[in-house]
Amino acid sequence: MKPKRNWRPARRKKNTSVDLPVGSVEVEFGIPIAGKILPQEMWTHCALKKLPEARPVDWNEVFSRPAPLVVDIGCGNGRYTIASAIARPEMNHLALDALPMVIRYGTRRANQRGLQHCKFAVVDGWRFLSELCDEESIAEMHIYHPQPYADPKDISKRMLNPEFMGLMFRKLALNARVYLQTDRQPYWDYITRWMPKLFQWEEVPGDWADEPTFRSRREILARKEGLKIHRGIGAKTQSRTASEVSALVAAMEQPTFAIEHDC
Repeated sequence: MKPKRNWRPARRKKNTSVDLPVGSVEVEFGIPIAGKILPQEMWTHCALKKLPEARPVDWNEVFSRPAPLVVDIGCGNGRYTIASAIARPEMNHLALDALPMVIRYGTRRANQRGLQHCKFAVVDGWRFLSELCDEESIAEMHIYHPQPYADPKDISKRMLNPEFMGLMFRKLALNARVYLQTDRQPYWDYITRWMPKLFQWEEVPGDWADEPTFRSRREILARKEGLKIHRGIGAKTQSRTASEVSALVAAMEQPTFAIEHDC
């Protein structure tokens, strides 16, 4: 019988990117992280240590410029956000995670690459969408490998439930998109059943059309284990009233599916 393992990978070794010489490309599990380490005088300060008191937050003011907002929820150590910020300097990039440790890793990497238009904050997705951003204010939302919570007693903690999908719809601008990815088949079955109720839904066969190919640490590990990666894009192609969104959300089922502790 295959031994059971928790979803989260084993604790990583101490990060040594601060010791890499200028011009180095950092590698994680054999996969490069976008960008090169710059001279220290070119480093930036990407940590958003204190959120503005005003609600909802004026993110254009936080970034000191008006630009479309790209949000990475559950960003981990920043692999996707950093690559996207390097490739698209015209966009404001906001990376969020509930774990302070991974935000420290992501912030340090963004600092070392001199990313002026990139911020990292310790915030969970629920709080961000419900309290910290305005209606129809997000240009792109990215969620890669949300925590599946395989233990039955933790099912209620799953983020992608009907209420969260409704929040995503409300906070995305018209014609904006949400990008989703998971290696858990039951989670994917749930997503593909209910996302089309709100969004124009498109499954993505194979890798993403744009870089980076590897968008999270979890994806690297899942690929090494031979797990199938599921990808999809939800586009907000029409506006709906608050009552219409509420009615659609109320008709959806909660994510009570079972997930085995096998990877």
